[in-house]
Amino acid sequence: METANFSSLSCEEFCRALASKAPVPGGGGASALAGALAAALGNMVGCLTVGKKKYAACEEEMQACNERAGQLRERFLALIQADADSFAPLAAVYRLPSATPEEKAVKERQLQAALKEACVVPEQIMECCMETLSLIEVYEAKGSVMAVSDAAAAALLCGSALTAAALNLRINAKSMADREWAEGLLARMEQRIAAGEAQARKIYERALAKL
Repeated sequence: METANFSSLSCEEFCRALASKAPVPGGGGASALAGALAAALGNMVGCLTVGKKKYAACEEEMQACNERAGQLRERFLALIQADADSFAPLAAVYRLPSATPEEKAVKERQLQAALKEACVVPEQIMECCMETLSLIEVYEAKGSVMAVSDAAAAALLCGSALTAAALNLRINAKSMADREWAEGLLARMEQRIAAGEAQARKIYERALAKL
């Protein structure tokens, strides 16, 4: 199943594709887009800070954050397409025949492999969200006070992207026969959600106190 290059669509085109009955893009792609927006918004705070005498002490740190935020933004955008592409093998498995015991066995083996593979991109989105939150925390703490509300918005977007990406892990893990592997996946997921949501909330509340 071929998919469009969703990462390069305009905002209007992507939203139209998301609103359609097509299976992709879906929640995973939307999560990656939210992560990209969070990274970009944090990057904006950094750009409004760099070059200002008031923030000269953190100039190098801001520049380093900006470089990494730009890389993460591009990574998130690539993951929009990667998420769509990763759905194709899983969809193909569901279409396999299962009329005989032999066909059922083949389908089940391929399904289990496809389920694990389908978890790769959501985990990568979550990993990128965690790193992005760390950058946003620096932006909120040391960036221009004129853009502190943008840092708060970035934190909330990133926290939402993190939690939303986890939903694909939950639904895939539910159908996995290898429960030990699934439970390990879910444990990593829960740890990231707990840490990420707490960090996003902390950034938001600290920013709110400055408004």
